Amino acid sequence: MISRWLAQSDESTLTLVFGGWALGAAPFHGLTGGGNVLLVENYTSLDGPLPDLDQFDRIDLLAFSFGVASAAHWLTHTKFRPDRLVAVSGTLHPACTERGIAPEMIRATADQLSSVNFAKFCRRAGLSAEFPGLDIQHAQKELHAVIQRGSAPDPGFDRVWIPARDRVIPTKSQEAAWASASDMIKRVAGPHVPFRPGQSWEEWLS
Repeated sequence: MISRWLAQSDESTLTLVFGGWALGAAPFHGLTGGGNVLLVENYTSLDGPLPDLDQFDRIDLLAFSFGVASAAHWLTHTKFRPDRLVAVSGTLHPACTERGIAPEMIRATADQLSSVNFAKFCRRAGLSAEFPGLDIQHAQKELHAVIQRGSAPDPGFDRVWIPARDRVIPTKSQEAAWASASDMIKRVAGPHVPFRPGQSWEEWLS
């Protein structure tokens, strides 16, 4: 697990973002506000150090795609509790036929991973920005780690966003995964990457 700053300011608030597999900062390109924004990625392991979080008066955590389960595992291990916890386009069961992506499909993605196939994945996800670079061996290891780690305990999400046209983690799988939390769900008419330039971080944290 590694982290990098997407934005830094003198504000005492932090938006902590657990990103998705292999996409880096690309899904969040063009989002505004957020004060300090720290992106966490690379879920081959979840024990990488983060900057000192005690310096912030408020921390909101937004988890996207495979970052949802990864953040939940990390929160369970560290006992850290953000002021607000939001899930977008993901579930607590990343490698699950009914509530995530079938494990055999994840393995096939890893086994057949190439630059061409990754570009197809980015398009299927609805990524509109320039596609990020890819370290194939590292990305394969990360997928296998997600499968091995399995489902995560629910740390208590305050909001769940489900895109209507998700072709990566199917919309129906997300609906099944969050069936018991219907009061927290908001729906968005978009693909797996539902964020659009000009939107604010606050819109997604509401």
